[in-house]
Amino acid sequence: MMEAENSNRTRIIGLRLTPEEYAKIERKWKASTCRKLSDYVRKHLFDKSIVTTYRNQSLDDFMEETIALRNELNAIGTNINQAVKKLHTLQQIPEFRNWIISYDLDKKILFNKVEEIKKHIQKITDKWLQS
Repeated sequence: MMEAENSNRTRIIGLRLTPEEYAKIERKWKASTCRKLSDYVRKHLFDKSIVTTYRNQSLDDFMEETIALRNELNAIGTNINQAVKKLHTLQQIPEFRNWIISYDLDKKILFNKVEEIKKHIQKITDKWLQS
């Protein structure tokens, strides 16, 4: 239904605003549950209800830090995989072969824990976005 509704939207309205006017609209839009500015403006123009949200700043800060941590974990995992690929080229040396076998086990344990953390972060993010 939404796709059909969007496909009928062929008319464009150009509107110039001062930076202050735009900032005011943008603030109100970001405080709403509308995902797109155009949806917010359309609802406002046609007097449809607009759901606004209250954000807990400490929770927002926590989520921002959590998302940064998740991104760092992903980067660390990528770096580890690249290092291991390089080490596999050296496995003809017996000491490296033993180290690689031991390392692969540690890597699996680490990656499983990282995956658990990422799933937990996703659950928290989903819950946060719903509030």
